[in-house]
Amino acid sequence: RITGSRRFAAQSYDIARIRAIAKAFGATLNDVVLAISGGALRDYLLELNALPDQPLIAAVPVSLRQDDSGEGNQIVTILANLGTHVSDPARRIEIIKGSISESKQRLASMTPQEIMAYTALMFAPAGIHMMTGLAPAWQAFNVLISNVPGPKEPLYWNGARLRGIYPVSMPLDRLALNITILSYYDQLEFGLTACRRTMPSMQRMLAHIEEAIGKLEEAAHLQKATCNTMELV
Repeated sequence: RITGSRRFAAQSYDIARIRAIAKAFGATLNDVVLAISGGALRDYLLELNALPDQPLIAAVPVSLRQDDSGEGNQIVTILANLGTHVSDPARRIEIIKGSISESKQRLASMTPQEIMAYTALMFAPAGIHMMTGLAPAWQAFNVLISNVPGPKEPLYWNGARLRGIYPVSMPLDRLALNITILSYYDQLEFGLTACRRTMPSMQRMLAHIEEAIGKLEEAAHLQKATCNTMELV
């Protein structure tokens, strides 16, 4: 369970780095974001001697929209295997790609009403456990990871350029970490919000994120770069 203590950490990365990794592995930007998060979580938990044998599962909002129409909300939350049980970053991203693809294929065969019913059925047991703590085997996921599209052009106010937008989200009982990523112009902004007491030294996740990107670049035979900015609260 979480307490009222919070730790927020944020960092910006060149989106071109992430796109280069995605192209090298035939993956989407979201696949790479999940692979980065999975690699960082693995290293963080290894530091604490708390890495589980089974892979961590993320709840991930994704869009089912196939066109540019503005009809209705076509966002649904799916479950993604983060591959934290494997050390090879290339193998991890393949696990994530397969997990995301399987989830999307399952939903593609359903009507919108069936998707709503399926999602409610999938998350109801986890919700009961989150409220009561009485059924740990029903916990469907371990972490929330959201990748949100943001402004595609730089923003200004009174002539001053906006340098970064860092998303702050909510941790919950038994979901002590929330990872939200926002795209802004040529950057990806990672915002991590956690319970400071439940997740000690959570700011170390920023270093692990950078390391996870570097490992994926190495696996893809790409030249490594460095992150742009960092903020800690």
